[in-house]
Amino acid sequence: MGTITIDGRKVEFTDEKNVLSIIRKAGIDIPTLCYHSELSTFGACRLCTVEDDRGRTFASCSEEPRDGMVIYTNTGKLKKYRKMIIELLLAAHCRDCTTCVKNDNCNLLELARRFGVGEVRFQNYREERPLDFSSPSIVRDPNKCILCGNCVRVCSELQGVGALGFAHRGSEAMVMPAFDREIATTDCVNCGQCRVFCPTGAISIRDNQEEVWAALADPTVRVVAQVAPAVRVAVGDAFGLTKGKSVMGKIVNVLHRMGFDEVYDTTFSADLTIMEESAEFLDRVKNGGTLPLLTSCCPAWVKFVGEQFPDFKDNVSTCRSPQGMLSAVVKEYFRDPEKAEGKKTVMVSFMPCTAKKMEAKRANSYTEGEIDTDYVITTTELIKMIRTTGIDFAALESEASDIPFGFGSGGGVIFGVTGGVTEAVIRRLAPDHSKETMDSIAECGVRQEGFIKEFSIPYDGMDVKICVVSGLANARTVMEQVKSGEKEYHLIEVMACRRGCVMGGGQPRLAGLKDKGARAEGIYKADNVSVVKKCDENPMIVSLYEGFLKGKEHKLLHNETFCSS
Repeated sequence: MGTITIDGRKVEFTDEKNVLSIIRKAGIDIPTLCYHSELSTFGACRLCTVEDDRGRTFASCSEEPRDGMVIYTNTGKLKKYRKMIIELLLAAHCRDCTTCVKNDNCNLLELARRFGVGEVRFQNYREERPLDFSSPSIVRDPNKCILCGNCVRVCSELQGVGALGFAHRGSEAMVMPAFDREIATTDCVNCGQCRVFCPTGAISIRDNQEEVWAALADPTVRVVAQVAPAVRVAVGDAFGLTKGKSVMGKIVNVLHRMGFDEVYDTTFSADLTIMEESAEFLDRVKNGGTLPLLTSCCPAWVKFVGEQFPDFKDNVSTCRSPQGMLSAVVKEYFRDPEKAEGKKTVMVSFMPCTAKKMEAKRANSYTEGEIDTDYVITTTELIKMIRTTGIDFAALESEASDIPFGFGSGGGVIFGVTGGVTEAVIRRLAPDHSKETMDSIAECGVRQEGFIKEFSIPYDGMDVKICVVSGLANARTVMEQVKSGEKEYHLIEVMACRRGCVMGGGQPRLAGLKDKGARAEGIYKADNVSVVKKCDENPMIVSLYEGFLKGKEHKLLHNETFCSS
């Protein structure tokens, strides 16, 4: 333990890794553009520069704390210095702020306002670069890049992909894929975490709002929505509601008012996923199939394993993701001329994930030559659509999802957090649904802290070894261990984004630790109030298998061939 004097106040510290974290601990919001606690320290923007009692200035993000330090955070010299940095960043930056996709949450614009940068005295001599629209998930605008390096570090350090890097030097420095290739031609898995960590509009979500509005305006089209579990615990934040609170009922209401004919719940198809995936798992265990079984719900992970560990393609579950299953089932349901009523069905999926846009276009996301999911709208896009309508979202009453695909179990809800798929599988394998059993499953290790969770459960005379991973760099570590024979598992669940879908690439950007915890807590609270806890006890699922789905299970719920992109 030590003490630092910050602006005349003594502040104790223990294991903080830098001076910046101690300053923030003292309640001072010191500005940064390139710093994030989950990434390595880069020290590029210099906005967090502070001054000591000897007049020395240094970047607080890269300075280790020492007992007895005396720090000043807001001297006249520092204010002038920070204002100049922001002005220089704006000088080399596209300044179409009023029409920028991130003008409502741009860190650079926010700091310009905070420090009173009312004009930019310098010309922008940087050559204007073309935008990269090659990806179905994200758009790269190099003209808005401020060289903070966040995207480079998150892609390399958290995701283990390394699709982006620095090129050239000095005033010619740029962030780009190797050899300035289009992002779609790289190892990019479309996870969108680069966009989450980008403080400006240099990386943004590939927007599909206009296509959906056009479909809603077409009287010859039936527009059907499905809403993923993680969406419901993030939308409310934007409208002043309790962070992490499930607002599924309000989402259903507002989508109906927008003109959606049917609004279904993706927890329904999450139940379908568990029915099929647990059956596949047991079949592989009992009949000597390929193990470990790798989950297939996360398209970024499926692309990653297909390209980085191709020897494990046969380990990936043949099950479609919940998005894929529900879209296929809904399209099949409305192929009946009596139900179709002469209208074309357009399926719109509301997801927390940018990679779902890529998944919708995969070759195995078509049934009988027809695309299953027509458009994927992220949580961020949904928030913008709601604002476009002018509807007072916070004041809306809750509505129930439509039947027959609007009711899911608690096991389907928890798909939104890391470990949720595994917990739902274990529930399916459990012989009963008592509260004691559900509690014991939750405490078996599936909800423990950490990005790599290892545990085993007894089942049918054997110990089932399970690994739950979030973050693709962590997945790489696990897969290398499995490949070398160092580790052995029966089931591996992977979510590309740390902490799972609640922190997906399409969610409102860069939530703090409290927000992350609140979203996960909101998912578990939604599970707690669910009447049905297990997929096999969902009456709508039972009815579907006994009727409409009979004989079509493989066609609608499984992939014929492995396809990563």
